[in-house]
Amino acid sequence: MRRVVWPTILALMALSGLASARDARDAWTTSWASAQQVPTSENIAPPSMLHDATLRQVVHLSRGGPTIRVLLSNRFGDEQLRIDDARVARAQAPGSSAIVADTDHPLTIAGRRDIVIAPGAEMFSDPVPLTVAPGANIAISVHLAAAPQPQTSHSAARSSSFVVAGSHARDTILTDAVTTKHWFYLAGVDVAAAAPVVVAIGDSITDGYASGDDANARWPDALAARLRADARHADWGVANLGISGNRVLADGLGPSLVSRFDRDVFGQRGVRAAIVMEGVNDLGVMTREAEQPASIHAAMVAKIKAAYRAMAARARAHGVMLAGGTITPFVGSDYYHPGPATEADRQAINHFIRTAGIFPVVIDFDAVLRDPAHPDRLDPRYDSGDHLHPSPTGYRAMAAAVPMSLFDAAKKRGDAVVARRSTPPRPRITRPRASIAAHAMPIHRSRR
Repeated sequence: MRRVVWPTILALMALSGLASARDARDAWTTSWASAQQVPTSENIAPPSMLHDATLRQVVHLSRGGPTIRVLLSNRFGDEQLRIDDARVARAQAPGSSAIVADTDHPLTIAGRRDIVIAPGAEMFSDPVPLTVAPGANIAISVHLAAAPQPQTSHSAARSSSFVVAGSHARDTILTDAVTTKHWFYLAGVDVAAAAPVVVAIGDSITDGYASGDDANARWPDALAARLRADARHADWGVANLGISGNRVLADGLGPSLVSRFDRDVFGQRGVRAAIVMEGVNDLGVMTREAEQPASIHAAMVAKIKAAYRAMAARARAHGVMLAGGTITPFVGSDYYHPGPATEADRQAINHFIRTAGIFPVVIDFDAVLRDPAHPDRLDPRYDSGDHLHPSPTGYRAMAAAVPMSLFDAAKKRGDAVVARRSTPPRPRITRPRASIAAHAMPIHRSRR
C-alpha cells in the first residue's frame, strides 16, 4: 500500500473546507437587495430624525423560503453603526407600519442583540426561522441611538419607511410615525435556498421612477412576478440594483456603474444572470447645460462602449450570463432636452449593444418602448408623462420583453461552472526521489 504524505492529506482537508464554505454560501439566495449610496442633501435624513429613533422599513421579496437573514450596511459611514434592538416580521401591507405580531423575531449577529457594524462594513444577521412566501412583504425594525454619518441609504426606495422617536421595534404598529420614502442601512434579504438569481442593474428606469409608491411595480418586480407564475422558472430570485440618476462612467447619485458593478452583481448570493441597462444619464448630463462639440460626443460613446466590454468580460469570468439592454428613447424630456447629436449617440450605443457580440442575450427595450411613428420618443402608451421614464404599463412591457431563454441558458452555464469549481483535483501520490529522478525529463529553456 502506498503511503500518502501529510501535505497531500492537508491539501485534501483544505479542499474539503473550501467545499463546505462553498456549500454554505450556495445555501442562501438573494431575495431582495438595494444598491447602497450616500444620500444627496435633499434625500438625507436630519440627524435628529434618527437620534434615539425606531426605523421600520418594508421590503418586497422576490423568492420565499423557510429561513431568512438580513444584510445591514454601514458601507459609507465614518462612525460605527450601533443598533440596540432589531427585529423582523411579516408586514401587513405595503404602505403600512403594521406587522403580523405572531411572526415577529429578533435579529442578532453572532448571537448578540446589541449590534455594532464598523465603518465601511456590511454584516448578515444570524438566520431567522421565519417562513416567507414568494412575493411577501416583510418589515425590518431597528432602534438607533444615533445614525452614523455619512448615512448609508438607498434614496429612491419608492416604498414607505416609518420613523418614530424612542425604542418601539417590538410594537405592532408605530403610532404617530413619520413616513419617509428612503431605505437606510439596509442592503439585502436572503432566503435559505440553493436557487438562481438574476440581477437587474441600472439607473432610475430600473429603480422604478414613476412606478408609484408602495406599488412594487418596477420592471424587476414585474419580472419577478412573471417568473413566479412560470413553473419552469419559479425558483428564480430577482435582485434590483438600480440607482436613480446613476451613470455608467461618473459618480453622482450613487457610485458609477463601472465602480459598483462587481460588488452589486457578483456580491448577490446565487447570481447566475444579470441584465444591465444604463447610459441615458451619461448622455443627458453631457448636454444638459450646453451642446458639446462632436469630439466630446464621440469620446463619450467610445467610453461607454469600452465600459460595456469590460463588464461583459467580468461577467464571463464569473460564469454569469450578462444580458445587454438597449437605452430607451428620451427626446422630448424637459429634464435633459436632448438634441439630434445626443439621439445619434444613443443610436450608436444601441447598435453596439445589438451587434458587437459581447452580450449572449440582448433585450431590446428601445424597440419595445419607442413610438413607431417617432422612434426617438417613447410610445405614448408607455410614457409616464416626462418622456424619459416608462409608466407602470411600460414597466410591465419591459418585463415581458425579457426572454425566458435567458434563464435556461444562464442556469445551464452556472451549473457547469459550479460543477467545475466543486470538482476536487485528483490527489497526488508522492514517489521516492530516485523514482522521480529516473523518470525526469530534460528541461529545455527557450531563447529570447
